[in-house]
Amino acid sequence: MTDIRTLHDAVAELIHDGDTVAMEGFTHLIPFAAAHEVIRQGITDLTLVRMTPDVIYDQLIGAGLVRKLVFSWGGNPGVGSLHRFRDAVENGWPRPLEVDEHSHAGMANRYVAGASGLPFAVLRGYRGTALPDRTDTVSTVVCPFTGEELAAVAALNPDVTVIHAQRADRDGNVQLWGLTGVQKEAALAAKRVLVTVEELVDRLDSRPGAVVLPHWVVTAVARVPGGAHPSYAAGYSVRDNDFYQAWDPIARDRERFAAWIRENVLTTEGTSLR
Repeated sequence: MTDIRTLHDAVAELIHDGDTVAMEGFTHLIPFAAAHEVIRQGITDLTLVRMTPDVIYDQLIGAGLVRKLVFSWGGNPGVGSLHRFRDAVENGWPRPLEVDEHSHAGMANRYVAGASGLPFAVLRGYRGTALPDRTDTVSTVVCPFTGEELAAVAALNPDVTVIHAQRADRDGNVQLWGLTGVQKEAALAAKRVLVTVEELVDRLDSRPGAVVLPHWVVTAVARVPGGAHPSYAAGYSVRDNDFYQAWDPIARDRERFAAWIRENVLTTEGTSLR
């Protein structure tokens, strides 16, 4: 049976210095509260994995906790650059950042391979780009049936996957719906899975199109209402567009960023930020 934990205890038990951590969610259900708890606990030397790193990873990178980023696109959606990410890549502040860049299709296939227990995935892609020259996680294979040369990408198997979802029952079965990304694949590929949820219920209802992660996939659940803010959870909250706009000038300045982290993350008690 899945453990029901406080956010503090779940992060402390599941995420360790040096881990490879995936925090997934596409525009929606992004686990910001869990990322803030990682910052509060100072868990460091992380390899972060995410198809679309946005503000959540800008904050972790700016806090100096990230050694490497595995990704396929990075930006503040609808606004512009991730300035803490750029500062780390261009200037090594607050520490140098290693990057492993892929296409969206490549990242999705890497998660699928990891979830399937396979060492790599095959796809048509990367041809005509310089990405294969910049990583050791892209290669080629020859199809044994047609002789066609195809791209091969190494499987992703994070130490920990962290996601946010709408609800879980008390046995640890998790239900999420709306705009989803690769949360299911990232969870199935990981050694440990932490899910923050809007609410705990006695029994999950039937909801067409919902993704259900069974309790045997999930290591721990923490009830964190509003845990996706400033992104949103369909049926529970709306996207805080003003936050994304406001983040741009905060992230541009090192001192202003550090002050924001002190005031809004380090001195809070694990609640979501509004």
